[in-house]
Amino acid sequence: MSTEEPPPRTARARESLRSLVGALRTPAVSTEPLLADAAKRWQRLIPYVLALGFAAALLPTTTTVLVQDYQLAGGWAGALATAQAAPLLLAVTRPLQAWWIVFGADILGAVLLLTSAGDLDGRSWPWTPTAVVGYLLLMVCLGLREPRRTLLAVWLATGAAGLVFELISQKHSDGVHLLLFVLAGVVLLVTAALRERGDAQRRLVEQETISEVERAQRTLLEERARIARELHDVVAHHMSVITVQADSAPYRIEGLPDAAHEEFSTIAAAARESLTEMRRLLAVLRSDGSTSERTPQPGLSRVQQLVEATVRAGVPAELSLAADLGPVPPSVDLSAYRIVQEALSNVVRHAPEAPTRVSVTGDAHWLTVLVVNGPATARTSPLETTGTGHGLIGMRERVRLTGGTLDTGPLPDGGFRVAARLPLTLVDPTAKDPS
Repeated sequence: MSTEEPPPRTARARESLRSLVGALRTPAVSTEPLLADAAKRWQRLIPYVLALGFAAALLPTTTTVLVQDYQLAGGWAGALATAQAAPLLLAVTRPLQAWWIVFGADILGAVLLLTSAGDLDGRSWPWTPTAVVGYLLLMVCLGLREPRRTLLAVWLATGAAGLVFELISQKHSDGVHLLLFVLAGVVLLVTAALRERGDAQRRLVEQETISEVERAQRTLLEERARIARELHDVVAHHMSVITVQADSAPYRIEGLPDAAHEEFSTIAAAARESLTEMRRLLAVLRSDGSTSERTPQPGLSRVQQLVEATVRAGVPAELSLAADLGPVPPSVDLSAYRIVQEALSNVVRHAPEAPTRVSVTGDAHWLTVLVVNGPATARTSPLETTGTGHGLIGMRERVRLTGGTLDTGPLPDGGFRVAARLPLTLVDPTAKDPS
Protein backbone atom coordinates (compact mmCIF):
# COMPACT_ATOMS: atom_id res chain seq x y z
CA MET A 1 0.00 0.00 0.00
CA SER A 2 1.56 3.25 -1.15
CA THR A 3 1.06 6.60 0.47
CA GLU A 4 0.33 9.62 -1.66
CA GLU A 5 2.84 12.41 -1.54
CA PRO A 6 1.43 15.87 -0.83
CA PRO A 7 1.16 18.25 -3.77
CA PRO A 8 4.23 20.45 -4.39
CA ARG A 9 2.45 23.60 -3.23
CA THR A 10 1.40 21.95 0.03
CA ALA A 11 4.91 20.65 0.61
CA ARG A 12 6.38 24.10 -0.01
CA ALA A 13 3.85 25.67 2.34
CA ARG A 14 4.71 23.20 5.09
CA GLU A 15 8.41 23.81 4.57
CA SER A 16 7.90 27.57 4.76
CA LEU A 17 5.84 27.20 7.93
CA ARG A 18 8.53 25.03 9.53
CA SER A 19 11.14 27.57 8.51
CA LEU A 20 9.20 30.44 10.12
CA VAL A 21 8.62 28.47 13.31
CA GLY A 22 12.31 27.61 13.40
CA ALA A 23 13.18 31.29 13.00
CA LEU A 24 11.07 32.13 16.06
CA ARG A 25 13.04 29.59 18.06
CA THR A 26 16.46 30.73 16.81
CA PRO A 27 17.57 34.10 18.15
CA ALA A 28 20.41 36.08 16.64
CA VAL A 29 23.88 34.83 17.48
CA SER A 30 25.03 38.22 18.71
CA THR A 31 24.00 39.23 22.21
CA GLU A 32 25.81 42.56 22.19
CA PRO A 33 23.67 45.47 23.39
CA LEU A 34 22.14 47.75 20.81
CA LEU A 35 24.54 50.56 19.82
CA ALA A 36 27.42 48.52 21.25
CA ASP A 37 29.66 49.80 18.42
CA ALA A 38 29.10 53.47 19.30
CA ALA A 39 32.27 55.45 19.87
CA LYS A 40 31.27 57.12 23.13
CA ARG A 41 30.13 55.50 26.35
CA TRP A 42 27.06 57.71 26.78
CA GLN A 43 25.88 56.63 23.33
CA ARG A 44 26.20 52.97 24.30
CA LEU A 45 24.10 53.63 27.42
CA ILE A 46 21.20 55.15 25.45
CA PRO A 47 19.37 51.81 24.85
CA TYR A 48 19.50 50.95 28.55
CA VAL A 49 18.29 54.38 29.62
CA LEU A 50 15.39 54.33 27.15
CA ALA A 51 14.41 50.76 28.02
CA LEU A 52 14.49 51.54 31.74
CA GLY A 53 12.49 54.73 31.24
CA PHE A 54 9.77 53.08 29.16
CA ALA A 55 9.56 50.08 31.50
CA ALA A 56 9.28 52.34 34.53
CA ALA A 57 6.52 54.35 32.82
CA LEU A 58 4.55 51.41 31.41
CA LEU A 59 4.56 49.27 34.55
CA PRO A 60 2.39 51.52 36.77
CA THR A 61 0.38 52.83 33.81
CA THR A 62 -0.53 49.32 32.64
CA THR A 63 -1.48 48.29 36.17
CA THR A 64 -3.70 51.32 36.59
CA VAL A 65 -5.41 50.83 33.21
CA LEU A 66 -6.09 47.15 33.83
CA VAL A 67 -7.51 47.76 37.31
CA GLN A 68 -9.53 50.93 36.76
CA ASP A 69 -10.63 50.66 33.12
CA TYR A 70 -10.92 46.91 32.72
CA GLN A 71 -11.76 46.00 36.37
CA LEU A 72 -9.12 43.26 36.40
CA ALA A 73 -8.00 41.95 39.77
CA GLY A 74 -5.00 43.74 41.20
CA GLY A 75 -2.84 40.63 41.38
CA TRP A 76 -3.43 39.73 37.76
CA ALA A 77 -3.00 43.35 36.70
CA GLY A 78 0.37 43.64 38.42
CA ALA A 79 1.61 40.35 36.99
CA LEU A 80 0.55 41.22 33.44
CA ALA A 81 2.00 44.73 33.69
CA THR A 82 5.33 43.31 34.85
CA ALA A 83 5.38 40.67 32.11
CA GLN A 84 4.57 43.28 29.44
CA ALA A 85 6.95 46.05 30.59
CA ALA A 86 9.95 44.45 32.32
CA PRO A 87 11.13 42.44 29.25
CA LEU A 88 11.94 45.74 27.51
CA LEU A 89 15.17 45.72 29.54
CA LEU A 90 15.97 42.24 28.20
CA ALA A 91 15.23 43.40 24.66
CA VAL A 92 18.39 45.52 24.63
CA THR A 93 20.49 42.35 24.31
CA ARG A 94 18.00 39.52 23.57
CA PRO A 95 14.95 40.97 21.81
CA LEU A 96 13.55 37.65 20.53
CA GLN A 97 13.46 36.12 24.01
CA ALA A 98 11.83 39.30 25.29
CA TRP A 99 9.23 39.04 22.51
CA TRP A 100 8.22 35.56 23.62
CA ILE A 101 7.54 36.85 27.14
CA VAL A 102 5.64 39.95 26.03
CA PHE A 103 3.68 38.12 23.33
CA GLY A 104 2.65 35.42 25.76
CA ALA A 105 1.66 38.03 28.36
CA ASP A 106 -0.42 39.92 25.77
CA ILE A 107 -2.29 36.76 24.78
CA LEU A 108 -2.89 35.83 28.42
CA GLY A 109 -4.09 39.36 29.11
CA ALA A 110 -6.56 39.21 26.21
CA VAL A 111 -7.97 35.94 27.53
CA LEU A 112 -8.26 37.28 31.10
CA LEU A 113 -9.97 40.47 29.94
CA LEU A 114 -12.46 38.46 27.89
CA THR A 115 -13.34 36.16 30.80
CA SER A 116 -13.27 38.79 33.57
CA ALA A 117 -16.32 40.52 34.97
CA GLY A 118 -15.25 43.88 33.52
CA ASP A 119 -17.13 45.62 30.74
CA LEU A 120 -15.18 45.72 27.45
CA ASP A 121 -17.65 47.90 25.58
CA GLY A 122 -15.84 50.94 24.17
CA ARG A 123 -12.44 49.65 25.22
CA SER A 124 -9.62 48.25 23.13
CA TRP A 125 -9.47 44.48 22.93
CA PRO A 126 -7.65 42.10 22.56
CA TRP A 127 -4.73 44.54 22.97
CA THR A 128 -4.85 47.35 25.50
CA PRO A 129 -3.35 50.78 24.59
CA THR A 130 -0.36 50.26 26.90
CA ALA A 131 0.23 46.80 25.42
CA VAL A 132 0.31 48.34 21.93
CA VAL A 133 2.90 50.92 23.01
CA GLY A 134 5.14 48.35 24.68
CA TYR A 135 4.81 45.96 21.75
CA LEU A 136 5.86 48.61 19.21
CA LEU A 137 8.90 49.48 21.33
CA LEU A 138 9.79 45.80 21.30
CA MET A 139 9.44 45.78 17.50
CA VAL A 140 12.11 48.48 17.31
CA CYS A 141 14.56 46.28 19.22
CA LEU A 142 13.71 43.28 17.07
CA GLY A 143 14.14 45.18 13.81
CA LEU A 144 17.57 46.41 14.88
CA ARG A 145 18.86 42.93 15.71
CA GLU A 146 17.05 39.95 14.15
CA PRO A 147 17.23 38.74 10.51
CA ARG A 148 14.43 39.18 7.97
CA ARG A 149 12.99 35.70 8.37
CA THR A 150 12.57 36.15 12.11
CA LEU A 151 10.95 39.55 11.64
CA LEU A 152 8.51 38.09 9.12
CA ALA A 153 7.64 35.27 11.52
CA VAL A 154 7.05 37.73 14.39
CA TRP A 155 4.87 39.92 12.20
CA LEU A 156 2.77 36.97 10.96
CA ALA A 157 2.43 35.62 14.52
CA THR A 158 1.15 39.02 15.63
CA GLY A 159 -1.44 39.06 12.85
CA ALA A 160 -2.44 35.45 13.45
CA ALA A 161 -3.04 36.04 17.17
CA GLY A 162 -5.19 39.08 16.43
CA LEU A 163 -7.15 37.14 13.80
CA VAL A 164 -7.83 34.31 16.25
CA PHE A 165 -9.23 36.71 18.84
CA GLU A 166 -11.30 38.40 16.14
CA LEU A 167 -12.87 35.05 15.30
CA ILE A 168 -13.42 34.25 18.98
CA SER A 169 -15.31 37.45 19.79
CA GLN A 170 -16.12 39.89 17.03
CA LYS A 171 -18.45 41.68 19.45
CA HIS A 172 -15.63 42.96 21.66
CA SER A 173 -13.00 43.45 18.96
CA ASP A 174 -12.62 47.08 17.88
CA GLY A 175 -10.00 46.59 15.15
CA VAL A 176 -6.99 47.28 17.37
CA HIS A 177 -5.49 43.96 16.28
CA LEU A 178 -5.42 45.20 12.68
CA LEU A 179 -3.89 48.50 13.77
CA LEU A 180 -1.13 46.71 15.69
CA PHE A 181 -0.53 44.38 12.75
CA VAL A 182 0.01 47.31 10.39
CA LEU A 183 2.08 49.42 12.79
CA ALA A 184 4.26 46.46 13.77
CA GLY A 185 4.96 45.76 10.09
CA VAL A 186 5.92 49.38 9.43
CA VAL A 187 8.22 49.57 12.45
CA LEU A 188 9.89 46.26 11.61
CA LEU A 189 10.39 47.30 7.99
CA VAL A 190 11.87 50.70 8.81
CA THR A 191 14.19 49.52 11.57
CA ALA A 192 15.37 46.51 9.55
CA ALA A 193 16.11 48.78 6.59
CA LEU A 194 18.11 51.13 8.80
CA ARG A 195 20.06 48.23 10.29
CA GLU A 196 20.83 46.66 6.91
CA ARG A 197 21.90 50.03 5.54
CA GLY A 198 24.30 50.49 8.45
CA ASP A 199 25.63 46.95 8.02
CA ALA A 200 26.17 47.56 4.30
CA GLN A 201 28.06 50.78 5.00
CA ARG A 202 30.29 49.05 7.56
CA ARG A 203 31.01 46.20 5.16
CA LEU A 204 31.81 48.72 2.42
CA VAL A 205 34.25 50.56 4.68
CA GLU A 206 35.87 47.28 5.71
CA GLN A 207 36.14 46.17 2.09
CA GLU A 208 37.65 49.49 1.04
CA THR A 209 40.18 49.21 3.86
CA ILE A 210 41.07 45.66 2.87
CA SER A 211 41.32 46.64 -0.80
CA GLU A 212 43.61 49.55 0.02
CA VAL A 213 45.87 47.31 2.11
CA GLU A 214 45.95 44.75 -0.69
CA ARG A 215 46.76 47.43 -3.27
CA ALA A 216 49.56 48.76 -1.11
CA GLN A 217 50.93 45.25 -0.58
CA ARG A 218 50.74 44.49 -4.29
CA THR A 219 52.52 47.75 -5.09
CA LEU A 220 55.21 46.91 -2.55
CA LEU A 221 55.77 43.48 -4.08
CA GLU A 222 55.86 44.91 -7.60
CA GLU A 223 58.38 47.52 -6.51
CA ARG A 224 60.52 44.86 -4.86
CA ALA A 225 60.46 42.80 -8.04
CA ARG A 226 61.42 45.85 -10.07
CA ILE A 227 64.26 46.65 -7.67
CA ALA A 228 65.45 43.05 -7.90
CA ARG A 229 65.48 43.20 -11.70
CA GLU A 230 67.36 46.49 -11.70
CA LEU A 231 69.87 45.30 -9.12
CA HIS A 232 70.41 42.18 -11.19
CA ASP A 233 71.38 44.28 -14.17
CA VAL A 234 73.70 46.41 -12.03
CA VAL A 235 75.35 43.48 -10.25
CA ALA A 236 75.49 41.37 -13.40
CA HIS A 237 77.57 44.02 -15.11
CA HIS A 238 80.17 44.01 -12.34
CA MET A 239 80.18 40.23 -12.07
CA SER A 240 80.73 40.01 -15.82
CA VAL A 241 83.69 42.36 -15.53
CA ILE A 242 85.12 40.21 -12.72
CA THR A 243 84.70 37.09 -14.84
CA VAL A 244 86.42 38.64 -17.84
CA GLN A 245 89.26 40.00 -15.72
CA ALA A 246 89.78 36.69 -13.97
CA ASP A 247 89.76 34.75 -17.23
CA SER A 248 92.12 37.16 -18.99
CA ALA A 249 94.52 37.73 -16.08
CA PRO A 250 96.85 34.81 -16.99
CA TYR A 251 97.22 36.25 -20.50
CA ARG A 252 97.64 39.87 -19.41
CA ILE A 253 100.07 39.23 -16.57
CA GLU A 254 103.27 37.35 -17.41
CA GLY A 255 104.99 34.99 -15.06
CA LEU A 256 102.03 34.08 -12.90
CA PRO A 257 102.63 31.00 -10.77
CA ASP A 258 100.39 27.98 -11.12
CA ALA A 259 98.67 28.78 -7.82
CA ALA A 260 97.70 32.22 -9.14
CA HIS A 261 96.38 30.62 -12.37
CA GLU A 262 94.24 28.27 -10.30
CA GLU A 263 93.03 31.10 -8.07
CA PHE A 264 91.97 33.21 -11.05
CA SER A 265 90.20 30.21 -12.55
CA THR A 266 88.35 29.63 -9.30
CA ILE A 267 87.30 33.31 -9.16
CA ALA A 268 86.04 33.20 -12.74
CA ALA A 269 84.10 29.98 -12.10
CA ALA A 270 82.53 31.39 -8.95
CA ALA A 271 81.53 34.57 -10.77
CA ARG A 272 79.95 32.59 -13.63
CA GLU A 273 78.08 30.41 -11.12
CA SER A 274 76.80 33.52 -9.32
CA LEU A 275 75.59 34.96 -12.62
CA THR A 276 73.78 31.71 -13.41
CA GLU A 277 72.07 31.68 -10.01
CA MET A 278 71.02 35.32 -10.36
CA ARG A 279 69.55 34.71 -13.82
CA ARG A 280 67.66 31.68 -12.49
CA LEU A 281 66.13 33.77 -9.68
CA LEU A 282 65.42 36.60 -12.08
CA ALA A 283 63.49 34.19 -14.32
CA VAL A 284 61.10 33.62 -11.40
CA LEU A 285 60.60 37.36 -10.96
CA ARG A 286 59.94 37.73 -14.67
CA SER A 287 57.52 34.82 -14.85
CA ASP A 288 54.68 37.31 -15.37
CA GLY A 289 55.82 37.78 -18.94
CA SER A 290 57.72 41.04 -18.48
CA THR A 291 60.64 41.45 -20.83
CA SER A 292 64.21 41.70 -19.73
CA GLU A 293 65.72 45.16 -19.62
CA ARG A 294 68.89 45.15 -21.70
CA THR A 295 69.68 48.88 -21.50
CA PRO A 296 72.05 50.17 -18.80
CA GLN A 297 70.32 51.21 -15.59
CA PRO A 298 70.05 54.97 -15.03
CA GLY A 299 71.80 56.86 -12.26
CA LEU A 300 72.60 60.34 -11.00
CA SER A 301 74.25 61.20 -14.31
CA ARG A 302 70.78 61.26 -15.87
CA VAL A 303 69.03 63.35 -13.22
CA GLN A 304 69.62 66.42 -15.39
CA GLN A 305 67.53 64.79 -18.11
CA LEU A 306 64.71 64.20 -15.63
CA VAL A 307 64.69 67.85 -14.63
CA GLU A 308 64.73 69.00 -18.25
CA ALA A 309 61.79 66.72 -19.08
CA THR A 310 59.91 68.11 -16.07
CA VAL A 311 60.51 71.66 -17.29
CA ARG A 312 59.16 70.72 -20.71
CA ALA A 313 56.04 69.41 -18.93
CA GLY A 314 55.37 72.91 -17.59
CA VAL A 315 56.94 72.66 -14.13
CA PRO A 316 59.58 75.32 -13.35
CA ALA A 317 62.24 73.02 -11.87
CA GLU A 318 65.89 73.62 -11.05
CA LEU A 319 68.68 71.21 -10.17
CA SER A 320 71.56 71.48 -7.72
CA LEU A 321 73.89 68.51 -8.23
CA ALA A 322 77.14 68.37 -6.26
CA ALA A 323 80.19 67.91 -8.47
CA ASP A 324 82.30 66.16 -5.85
CA LEU A 325 80.07 63.22 -4.94
CA GLY A 326 82.83 60.69 -5.47
CA PRO A 327 82.12 57.01 -6.05
CA VAL A 328 78.48 56.05 -5.50
CA PRO A 329 77.45 52.38 -5.10
CA PRO A 330 75.38 51.21 -8.09
CA SER A 331 72.34 50.35 -5.97
CA VAL A 332 72.40 53.77 -4.28
CA ASP A 333 72.97 55.47 -7.63
CA LEU A 334 69.91 53.74 -9.11
CA SER A 335 67.75 54.32 -6.02
CA ALA A 336 68.57 58.04 -5.95
CA TYR A 337 67.59 58.35 -9.61
CA ARG A 338 64.28 56.51 -9.05
CA ILE A 339 63.44 58.67 -6.01
CA VAL A 340 63.96 61.88 -8.00
CA GLN A 341 61.99 60.40 -10.90
CA GLU A 342 59.00 59.48 -8.72
CA ALA A 343 59.06 62.78 -6.82
CA LEU A 344 59.05 64.83 -10.05
CA SER A 345 56.27 62.63 -11.47
CA ASN A 346 54.17 63.37 -8.39
CA VAL A 347 54.75 67.10 -8.87
CA VAL A 348 53.59 66.91 -12.49
CA ARG A 349 50.50 64.92 -11.53
CA HIS A 350 49.41 66.68 -8.35
CA ALA A 351 50.97 70.16 -8.43
CA PRO A 352 51.42 71.26 -12.06
CA GLU A 353 53.34 74.49 -12.59
CA ALA A 354 54.55 74.43 -8.96
CA PRO A 355 58.14 75.71 -8.59
CA THR A 356 60.35 72.73 -7.78
CA ARG A 357 63.91 72.40 -6.53
CA VAL A 358 65.99 69.22 -6.78
CA SER A 359 69.16 68.97 -4.70
CA VAL A 360 71.66 66.09 -4.57
CA THR A 361 74.56 66.43 -2.12
CA GLY A 362 76.88 64.06 -0.33
CA ASP A 363 79.61 63.64 2.22
CA ALA A 364 81.92 60.82 3.15
CA HIS A 365 79.13 58.53 4.34
CA TRP A 366 75.71 59.72 3.08
CA LEU A 367 74.07 60.82 -0.15
CA THR A 368 71.22 63.29 0.42
CA VAL A 369 68.45 63.69 -2.15
CA LEU A 370 65.98 66.55 -1.63
CA VAL A 371 62.98 67.38 -3.85
CA VAL A 372 60.83 70.30 -2.68
CA ASN A 373 57.93 71.82 -4.60
CA GLY A 374 55.78 74.80 -3.78
CA PRO A 375 51.99 74.95 -4.02
CA ALA A 376 50.32 74.63 -7.39
CA THR A 377 49.24 77.89 -8.98
CA ALA A 378 45.64 78.93 -8.23
CA ARG A 379 44.62 78.96 -11.89
CA THR A 380 45.76 75.42 -12.58
CA SER A 381 43.85 72.26 -11.67
CA PRO A 382 45.88 69.16 -10.72
CA LEU A 383 45.95 66.39 -13.28
CA GLU A 384 44.98 64.04 -10.41
CA THR A 385 42.98 65.23 -7.42
CA THR A 386 43.47 62.02 -5.44
CA GLY A 387 46.42 59.76 -4.85
CA THR A 388 47.04 56.35 -3.40
CA GLY A 389 50.52 57.09 -2.06
CA HIS A 390 51.90 54.03 -3.86
CA GLY A 391 54.79 56.12 -5.26
CA LEU A 392 55.82 56.87 -1.70
CA ILE A 393 55.65 53.15 -0.92
CA GLY A 394 58.17 52.50 -3.67
CA MET A 395 60.44 55.25 -2.38
CA ARG A 396 60.36 53.90 1.17
CA GLU A 397 61.10 50.37 0.00
CA ARG A 398 64.11 51.48 -2.03
CA VAL A 399 65.47 53.53 0.85
CA ARG A 400 64.85 50.71 3.33
CA LEU A 401 66.65 48.14 1.19
CA THR A 402 69.72 50.36 0.91
CA GLY A 403 69.76 51.10 4.66
CA GLY A 404 68.83 54.78 4.36
CA THR A 405 66.07 57.01 5.67
CA LEU A 406 63.19 58.83 3.99
CA ASP A 407 61.20 61.84 5.15
CA THR A 408 58.13 62.99 3.20
CA GLY A 409 55.27 65.30 3.99
CA PRO A 410 53.41 68.51 3.17
CA LEU A 411 54.86 71.94 3.86
CA PRO A 412 53.12 74.85 5.61
CA ASP A 413 52.86 76.83 2.36
CA GLY A 414 50.98 74.01 0.59
CA GLY A 415 53.98 72.40 -1.06
CA PHE A 416 55.53 68.99 -0.54
CA ARG A 417 58.96 67.72 0.51
CA VAL A 418 60.80 64.47 -0.22
CA ALA A 419 64.11 64.00 1.56
CA ALA A 420 66.15 60.79 1.34
CA ARG A 421 69.49 59.86 2.91
CA LEU A 422 71.25 56.93 1.27
CA PRO A 423 74.46 55.36 2.57
CA LEU A 424 77.57 55.55 0.42
CA THR A 425 79.03 52.56 2.26
CA LEU A 426 77.49 49.14 2.80
CA VAL A 427 75.31 49.08 5.95
CA ASP A 428 72.82 46.72 7.51
CA PRO A 429 69.34 47.82 6.29
CA THR A 430 67.86 46.83 9.66
CA ALA A 431 70.26 49.02 11.62
CA LYS A 432 69.08 52.43 12.76
CA ASP A 433 70.76 55.64 11.74
CA PRO A 434 72.85 56.73 14.74
CA SER A 435 72.25 60.36 13.94
